[in-house]
Amino acid sequence: MTDDMIALPYKRILLKVSGERLAGEAHDKVLDVAAINGIADEIKAVHGRGVQVGVVIGGGNILRGREAAEAGIVAAQAHQMGMLATVINALALQSALEEKGVHCRVMSAIEIASVAEPYIRRRAMRHLEKGRVVVFAAGTGNPFFTTDTAGALRAIEIGAEVYIKATKVDGIYTADPVKDKDAKHIDEISYKDVLVEDLQVMDGSAIALCRENGLPLMVCRMGDVLAALEGRAKRTLVVA
Repeated sequence: MTDDMIALPYKRILLKVSGERLAGEAHDKVLDVAAINGIADEIKAVHGRGVQVGVVIGGGNILRGREAAEAGIVAAQAHQMGMLATVINALALQSALEEKGVHCRVMSAIEIASVAEPYIRRRAMRHLEKGRVVVFAAGTGNPFFTTDTAGALRAIEIGAEVYIKATKVDGIYTADPVKDKDAKHIDEISYKDVLVEDLQVMDGSAIALCRENGLPLMVCRMGDVLAALEGRAKRTLVVA
């Protein structure tokens, strides 16, 4: 680290990336290579500062289990299909990271031995300690749980110091900033107030896991993760 670099407050993080981010801004592709490379560059920048990085990735650019269920597929199987979509995204991100010289392992909660390691907590932590980025795929391995909840669960299991949800907005607002020009940015808020004010940050299971285990949540814009960690970019911190 050079003298002008800002010291980062966390040594191990869990980053949640929406699957839709892999489709690019136009959302006209299932997988946009430029968008995937952009996410990989951001992870590399954080990792390069000595931070151990775990990643949970969604599958919304390919298939959402809830939407498939609403279309008529048996709900449990629809959610399993959504979990498999996250494996595809994880492999794409792994490829981009390794092209950039970042060692990466994909660990899947659904056993697919020929393409990904099975998720084993102690092995995941060993990978992180050895400086590898670990991408956790297939959600929790169980239907009806979102990848937000999977991210909270993995963050707690690996002892992450913060759970970062990277979105298209720079934090939490009092209302939807796209629809309400008077919406105000919130710098810090408690989980209790998130629930009371129904701010729709994450689903209830994810919020409950974070709150009960004292895990801080940082919400920031994808593209500003390193700057948010340094305190140079807008973000919202949710605390227990």
